[in-house]
Amino acid sequence: MKKILAISLFAILLLAGCSKKGQQDPGNEQKITINQQGNQQQEVVAENLEAPWSIEKIGSTFYLTERTGNIVKVENGETERQSVELEKELATASEAGLLGFVLAPDFQESNLAYAYYTYRDNTGQFNRIITLRLEDNVWREENLLLDKIPSGSYHHGGRLKIGPDGKLYATAGDASEPGLAQDIDSLGGKILRMNLDGSIPSDNPFQNSYIYSYGHRNPQGLVWSPNGTLYASEHGNSANDEINKIEGGQNYGWPTIEGREEQAGMVSPLFTSGDEVTWAPSGMGYYAGNLYVAALRGAAILGFNPATGEQWEVITGLGRIRDVLIEDNYLYFISNNTDGRGAPQENDDKLYRIKLSESN
Repeated sequence: MKKILAISLFAILLLAGCSKKGQQDPGNEQKITINQQGNQQQEVVAENLEAPWSIEKIGSTFYLTERTGNIVKVENGETERQSVELEKELATASEAGLLGFVLAPDFQESNLAYAYYTYRDNTGQFNRIITLRLEDNVWREENLLLDKIPSGSYHHGGRLKIGPDGKLYATAGDASEPGLAQDIDSLGGKILRMNLDGSIPSDNPFQNSYIYSYGHRNPQGLVWSPNGTLYASEHGNSANDEINKIEGGQNYGWPTIEGREEQAGMVSPLFTSGDEVTWAPSGMGYYAGNLYVAALRGAAILGFNPATGEQWEVITGLGRIRDVLIEDNYLYFISNNTDGRGAPQENDDKLYRIKLSESN
C-alpha cells in the first residue's frame, strides 16, 4: 500500500479546487506537500546555473538548457557547461533564447537532440525547431525542422516534448499578437505536432499543417498521463493562467475567452488561477494521478488533481520555478531566479531533487 511521504514544517492550506469540464483522467488521490524552509530532505544536484529553462535526463546524467545559449551536463556530482553552436544569432529579447530541449529516443547511439530557440536576423525575430548533435562536448545545429515560428517582445512558448505516439510536440506563444492564436494559417499561439524528421504527420487535425491545437496565449508546459491524456499549462493575461486538457483540433479560446469564460466551440480550462492570482505556469510533470506544475510568479510547484479538482502548493520558498521532471519517485526541478525577474540567492540557480513517496 502506498504511503505519502509528507515533509513539512507546517501545514500548507489547500487551495479551493476549480470546476472541471469534459472527460477527467481517472488517477488516484495521492498528494505530496512539501515546504522547503529548513527541509533536510531537499538535495541540491547542481548550482550556479544561468537562467535554466529545460530539464532532460538519461540514466543518471542531466542536460539543462540555459537561455543564454549553453547546455549544462550534470553527471556524478560534476557540472560541465557545454557550448552550443547555432546557425542563427540567439535573440536576447525578454523570455527568449535557448528554450525547449529533448533528447532523441536513440540519443545514446546518435548523440542527437531537438531544441527550440529564438533568433534574430535581418528579416526579423523568430523561433525555430532544430536538431543538435553532440560532438566533443559541443552541441552543433544540424537540421532545421521548422522555422519562422512567430516571435515578439514576449510570448515565445518554447516547450518541446516527444509524446507517447513518438511525435515531437512544441508550444508556440502568440508573440504578443493575440489575433495570431485564432489564425490557423499562423503558427503563433498553438501547440504544434510533427514527425521526428520535421515532416507533418498524416493524422494531424488540419491538413498539411503542424497545428495540433490553437487559441493559446503562451503555453509553456506539456505532459501526458499514463493513459495518453495530454495536458498543457498556459500563461494568462495578467491573471487567468490555465491548465488545459488538450485534444487535437480544439480551440482553447484566446483571446476571445479566458479563465472561466465559456463560448460555444471553445474549450475552457480544467483549472485557472482566476482574475486575481497569477501563477505564470511553465514545465509540467505527472505522478500518481496528479499534475505537478512549475510556477514562476507563483514561486512554487503547484499540484493539481484532474479527477477531484483539488489544487495545492507542493513546494515553496525557493523563488521562481521553471521546469520539473519526475522519475523513479523523485521530483527534480530548477529554479529560475537569475532570469532578470527574480531575486537570486547565493549560488542560484539550482537543480533540486525531492523524494516524493515511499512504499512499505
